[in-house]
Amino acid sequence: MNTETLLIELGTEELPPKSLKNLAVTFYQQIKDQLDSADLAYEEIKWFATPRRLAVKVSKLVEKQADKEIEKRGPAVDVAFDAEGNASKAAQGWARSNGISVEEAQRLKTDKGEWLLHRATQQGKTVAALIPAMINVAVSKLPIPKPMRWGSTRTQFIRPVHTLTIMFGDKVINGKTLEVNSSNLVTGHRFHHEGFVSLAHADEYEDKLTAAFVQVDYEQRQKLILAEINKAADQLNGVALIDADLLEEVTGLVEWPVILIGSFDEAFLNVPAEPLIYSMKDHQKYFPVNDKNGQLLNKFIFVSNIESKDPSQVIKGNEKVIRPRLADAEFFFKTDKSKTLESRLESLSSVLFQKQLGTLKEKSERIASLSGHIAGQIGENSAQATRAGLLSKTDLMSEMVLEFPQVQGTMGKYYAQNDGESPEVAQALEDQYRPRYSGDTLPEGNIGCAVAIADKVDSLVGIFGINQPPKGDKDPFALRRAAIGLIRIIIEKQLSLDISELINESVVLYGDKLANENVNIQVTDFVLGRFRAYYQEQGISVDVIQAVLANAPTAPLDFEKRIKAVSHFKSLEQAATLAAANKRVGNILAKFKGELYPEFKADLASEAEEKALAKAFDEVKVTIAPMMLAKDYQAALTELACLKAPIDNFFDNVMVMADDEAVKTNRLTLLNEIRNSYFKIADGEL
Repeated sequence: MNTETLLIELGTEELPPKSLKNLAVTFYQQIKDQLDSADLAYEEIKWFATPRRLAVKVSKLVEKQADKEIEKRGPAVDVAFDAEGNASKAAQGWARSNGISVEEAQRLKTDKGEWLLHRATQQGKTVAALIPAMINVAVSKLPIPKPMRWGSTRTQFIRPVHTLTIMFGDKVINGKTLEVNSSNLVTGHRFHHEGFVSLAHADEYEDKLTAAFVQVDYEQRQKLILAEINKAADQLNGVALIDADLLEEVTGLVEWPVILIGSFDEAFLNVPAEPLIYSMKDHQKYFPVNDKNGQLLNKFIFVSNIESKDPSQVIKGNEKVIRPRLADAEFFFKTDKSKTLESRLESLSSVLFQKQLGTLKEKSERIASLSGHIAGQIGENSAQATRAGLLSKTDLMSEMVLEFPQVQGTMGKYYAQNDGESPEVAQALEDQYRPRYSGDTLPEGNIGCAVAIADKVDSLVGIFGINQPPKGDKDPFALRRAAIGLIRIIIEKQLSLDISELINESVVLYGDKLANENVNIQVTDFVLGRFRAYYQEQGISVDVIQAVLANAPTAPLDFEKRIKAVSHFKSLEQAATLAAANKRVGNILAKFKGELYPEFKADLASEAEEKALAKAFDEVKVTIAPMMLAKDYQAALTELACLKAPIDNFFDNVMVMADDEAVKTNRLTLLNEIRNSYFKIADGEL
């Protein structure tokens, strides 16, 4: 069967750069899924995207579907005809639906009876007949939160559509999407190419657009931008600060990327680097540059969408635009330094944390108390932690943070240094928000850890305390992230803290503000529920996590030790047999209606294997007792694994459910004691 290249392009006004890749990939996936469902074979399918187009190219696509032999079974013969042999209404309706008469139907005989049957060849449809509808389906399923209208029609899309290109080889497929008819025309660069680009064949697409100053391949365009930015940074003997989201956004902003270097007055470098960086990246979409020592240079790299005959004019224009932005940051910094963080504390009384939970000042006071408590628990300076907690939200009232919310905490650190606060307190003000996202760094110092933990616990307890926990994908206070951050800090910083105890302390600090009487239990369960995600990300199997969760240990470090112990235990040869034995014991005990003895009675033991197991277990108990006290669960489980042989011998040679009730109860008591030794660490049936 003949094959050709299929090209589909939707030409639009400038699409939202942050959404461009998602739109393009979704469009591509929708077309691909429909081609696969239609059994249209092809060699390769590829997506393209620029600010003014979404496109898909399919290489070596068959020109039509293969013909299919179909069989449609009708009603049973005894239902299809009455006693006189006349066709029933059911048979007539079935025949009409297949375009035949009842007399033309064939018969299908099986062991279960005889049915009417229609056999036919279904002609495959051509690409030209199928593709227009596929495009309309794909367009209708694009993720567009706010569609817009244009012109006099009621057509809606994310941006106005100007062209629709559908070509199969050198032929245009007739189609209509969003009130636009198909053609072989595409648009070139808005400024570098006037008029349309006419395609004689679908294979010309990339080359013709390149000649029209459009780098249509999104991924190639992104690689080119990245390489050229790094090349420009090398010229400056520096390192470009490349943010993945910004790189994606810039790729979605340009069709013909040209990399240029600009500069700004060195005097602005007296302002902390963070607001300068945010101003360049967020407001202007520039890439800042650090020197080899990590210090910000007075240079920036930007991506232009035009190839100017006089690049210096483009550079001057961008330098002119960034100057007032940086001047604002300089002004805010100088103004903010004239007022101490402590003097801003009272102004937090005018800002609500949450209507039912009070103001940010009240939250700061709770964080201060809880931070001091936590610092005492981990052997740190409680006074410093209390001070840091009290000042933790004060930079939110500074001019700089009001303008650049992303630098909250960071500016608190700089202003604390300016105020003469201790280095530990200053660093804690920045550390309080860490980790901000998955994989982010943790607080540098333990004072910062105390404040970060206190802040997260306060939010968890407060929001659960007013019965507003996260539901579905709605989590306005980012409590899931707070819980994961809480776990990460305690485990990875090796802090001996119990979450349940911290929750109780926080509940006390809230006083009568909380309406939920079960807040302690609910917050504890919520945090415990986050352990699964935390450990799955590390590749720990779900059964190991569930085994530890069965004991619900609320001290994250203790949880971590149990996870490691159970993971190691599962790698032992004896693990599977012992887990099966524990499960067997559990099943037996579930059916036992009596009461077990407080402890195993040696004088009731009669079988050699029974006595051997009891003796081996007594020896193991002595060995693991100090291990359990030291929470060395891995060593304890390894010792318990030594019971495999005596347990196997016991089950092979001893009747557990003996006729003598006392003997039976005694044997079950022994097995239960052994089983509970595992359950003190994790579910022994994992």
